[in-house]
Amino acid sequence: MTTLRQFTYLVALADYRNFRRAADAVHVAQPTLSQQLRALEARLGVTLVERNESPLQLTPIGREVVARARKLLLNVKDIEDMALRAKTGIGGTIRFGVTPTLGPYLMPGIVASLHRAYPDMRLYVREGIPDEQARELARGELDMILSPLPVSGSALHIESLFREPLHIVCPPDHPVSKMARVRKQDLAGAEFLSFDQRHHAYRQVREVCDDFGALVLEDYQGTSLDALRQMCGSGLGFAIIPELYLRSEVGGEDMVKRLDLADWSASRAIAAVWREGAAYSDSYRIIAEAIASEARRILAEDF
Repeated sequence: MTTLRQFTYLVALADYRNFRRAADAVHVAQPTLSQQLRALEARLGVTLVERNESPLQLTPIGREVVARARKLLLNVKDIEDMALRAKTGIGGTIRFGVTPTLGPYLMPGIVASLHRAYPDMRLYVREGIPDEQARELARGELDMILSPLPVSGSALHIESLFREPLHIVCPPDHPVSKMARVRKQDLAGAEFLSFDQRHHAYRQVREVCDDFGALVLEDYQGTSLDALRQMCGSGLGFAIIPELYLRSEVGGEDMVKRLDLADWSASRAIAAVWREGAAYSDSYRIIAEAIASEARRILAEDF
């Protein structure tokens, strides 16, 4: 008999392309996973995995089965969530993914206010790369993400929340920081810090550098906005920093100088994303509205 557990193991193999890592991910011994995969192949009468390839590859029919198995497993999870939702109301644990360029300085106050209003709602917050978290959301490993746009993926509900201005900052003793009027041409040849290439922020910095004739410092990649600010403050290079971080208690401009360019401005769009038809959609929408309201309130304040 074909089981959901066998499909879970097959999907894990498709994701990790390695028997040991897939077995670790689903918390079983590798021989158990291998045995169940063979049982599934015997039941279906087809070969799903090319075992002699490294990394492991799916057969053409294996790829088709995995695509349908993903949808099946997500539907089962939604049924379970729907039943739990009917019993608990607005509550339960929500696996919430957020980019490190936003979560640490925006979410703490929102989490506290949500807990006061909905004490049975719990957020399991995970920071990560937005593109990777979008894939985890599609696979059912996350319930909701807060991410810069664009977000790619099928069957996703994308709720635009707000636009956040971006600012160029430089070391406080850099000659540009003393200029009364700064233009893009003044930053030609400047060196910019950023995150690694998987981040939206890296791609935005790359576009700005191409426009300015500036350079991206590929050998000095930050893992957080704090790291970028500190590296910039130490004189290592320029950086592009979001407005909310500059206004936050954890951020600020104590070690960097914000530049007001006469011929440049930029912003990023922030969205909440969850799967279409998810059982907890109303809870996700409450969270999204709380985030949008708080961000807009902060951005509307005089600074």
